[in-house]
Amino acid sequence: MTSIKSGNFVTNIVHFGRVLRASGLSIGTGQILDAVSAVNVAGIGSREDFYWTLHAVFVKHPRQRVMFDQAFHVFWRNPRILEKAMSILLPEIRVPEQTDSEKELSRRLVEALYSDQSLPEDIVEQGEEVEFRANLTYSDREQFRQVDFESMSIDEQEEAKKAIAKLRVAFRKQPTRRYRVHHRGDRFDMRKTLQQSLRDTGDSITLVRKQKVLKPSPIIVLCDISGSMAEYSRMMLHFAHVLVAGRTDVAVFVFGTRLTNITRHLNVRDVDVALDDVSQAVVDWHGGTMIGGSLKEFNKSWVRRLETHKSIVLLVTDGLDRSEAENLEQHVGVLHRSCKKLIWLNPLLRYEFFEAKVSAIRTMLRHVDDFRPVHNLDSLSKLADVLSKDETALTEPRAWLKDAA
Repeated sequence: MTSIKSGNFVTNIVHFGRVLRASGLSIGTGQILDAVSAVNVAGIGSREDFYWTLHAVFVKHPRQRVMFDQAFHVFWRNPRILEKAMSILLPEIRVPEQTDSEKELSRRLVEALYSDQSLPEDIVEQGEEVEFRANLTYSDREQFRQVDFESMSIDEQEEAKKAIAKLRVAFRKQPTRRYRVHHRGDRFDMRKTLQQSLRDTGDSITLVRKQKVLKPSPIIVLCDISGSMAEYSRMMLHFAHVLVAGRTDVAVFVFGTRLTNITRHLNVRDVDVALDDVSQAVVDWHGGTMIGGSLKEFNKSWVRRLETHKSIVLLVTDGLDRSEAENLEQHVGVLHRSCKKLIWLNPLLRYEFFEAKVSAIRTMLRHVDDFRPVHNLDSLSKLADVLSKDETALTEPRAWLKDAA
């Protein structure tokens, strides 16, 4: 066994953690310190032992395995990163063959490692199985709108955030129960007419008309921030920031294992500052999902306070829930009955042959008014259009209800 207490090994582990974080993994300072401690305790008997020691600390979700594997086999074989003694200590092992989707994820790794320089020639050698896409330029605009958020490079994600910031939702105003005086109103206001007649000195009476007050429906966003929703929830929060801007009737909540109200944090004009505040306020990022428990808390604490019966609720989740089916059925049913419209936004709909095989998904499908994808710019743009239309146009033909049967 080899100790890492001396030399630059600790510095290299810290830098490796930063590379993973820049590649899109949720890596905090605590995990990096845990990695240093784990390697120090486990020691380094072989390259494979070192691999699995770091894997146990840094990888918290199956989707992160591909990125970690690629980062490890590139970072820890570059002779300019490690000292010669370490390169002798850690012999080469073969890199597993990658699928097309795994190669796509490599784009973020390339940018994280070599953001300010070209890819070194010693990284990709003849016969090496690690392969990167050399073309990191944008597709044309129409194709870019179809790119899945999860497969975007770092630069493409930044471009997508700018595009989301430019989205505008022209909320269609809906008639309320209240009336206001209007010269082209379709009803007569008898009280105002009598009051006006008392002021007039003539024999004639001027009829005062009124019409209903128009207001846009309040919006409530409930966004899943569990590990399986990482890339999509991040973009959805940028969209939620657009919804909150300039409005006092939009509320935004995030949930994983608990429910957190982040509305006031999103009221900051600068989206980066706003999301930084959100990251500090929320403690259950990229963990498990308890949809039933989170909806129970919302129904108990917020339904009456937010006048949910007037609101359109956007429920953003993939439906992969740890709650018991009975609890989920009860709480999503209460939410549906309490709100004006319940729209479920699910990134799993990006798959052409999506089927509701998970019991939680089938349960939730029975209690929603609309079921839409939310996985790329095009889907967010269509959502903005839907929210801008008359409420009668929110619900499309429910062909997906057959999946809930």
